[in-house]
Amino acid sequence: MEFIDYYKVLGVTKSASNDEIKKAYRKQARKLHPDINPNDKEAQAKFQQLNEANEVLSNPEKRKKYDTYGKDWENGEAYEKQKQQQSYSNSGAQQSYSRGNYQEEDFSDFFSSMFGNQSGNRQRAQVKYRGQDIQAQLQISINEAYTAHKKEFAVNGKNIRITIPAGIEDQQTIKISGFGGTGVNNGPNGDLFITFSILNTTLFKRVGNDLFLHHDLNLYTAVLGGEVTITDFNNTKLKLQVTAGTQNGTKVRLKGKGYPIYKKDNEFGDLYVIFTIPIPTNLSEKETELFNELSKATKN
Repeated sequence: MEFIDYYKVLGVTKSASNDEIKKAYRKQARKLHPDINPNDKEAQAKFQQLNEANEVLSNPEKRKKYDTYGKDWENGEAYEKQKQQQSYSNSGAQQSYSRGNYQEEDFSDFFSSMFGNQSGNRQRAQVKYRGQDIQAQLQISINEAYTAHKKEFAVNGKNIRITIPAGIEDQQTIKISGFGGTGVNNGPNGDLFITFSILNTTLFKRVGNDLFLHHDLNLYTAVLGGEVTITDFNNTKLKLQVTAGTQNGTKVRLKGKGYPIYKKDNEFGDLYVIFTIPIPTNLSEKETELFNELSKATKN
């Protein structure tokens, strides 16, 4: 697997602090996000690689392994365990397999010789290790999360294509079995855990499966009643009847017009329309006169 310098991807030095790594990630993520570069495959590939780099370097334990083992960082634990077993099994021959003995040897070659050498100790060669689980982050828009769709991205140099169910929630994690780190010596692969970040730039606020929309209602319609037209999340025009004397903050519920419910076909939450009644400003002379007459009539 080709080595990827995650520090270079993020544009930071190896001595960068966690805050510097987070800041660098956010800065580049804003530039490379697929919503900003919808038809730029190169930008999308860089965004996926950026997520990989952030996922590893923002985790102190993974970062330490990456700094120690480079591209073989996922197999670091297997290396340590196997090294201990070698040291133990060879103690009678007064042989030591300390880390210093391998300083000049590339870790990739070491793994190959340690786990793939059929001429060595057969019992040792049969020891299998499960691949490491991988934690990844994937950002999608609230519009994308509204419908089930396929998404392709790269994790540790491997392209992965998954179907994202409609209604996935912000910070929800799903498990993809067998797509984690590669097992050592024919051991099983680890699993891939993807945590979703839902980007919302719409007028709708999502709470669970419900959507909330603020709609300005002019004073006259609020007082006298009437009809208003709103647009739901699907860009469908809906007409609502307004009762005379509607108060500021009145909430109207539209059943089944909210967000899709995760893994439940054709089931949706509700849409709540909240009326906001702005006070008229910059009144004309005639409007001021009429309001004064109304004020006097109200006092009487």
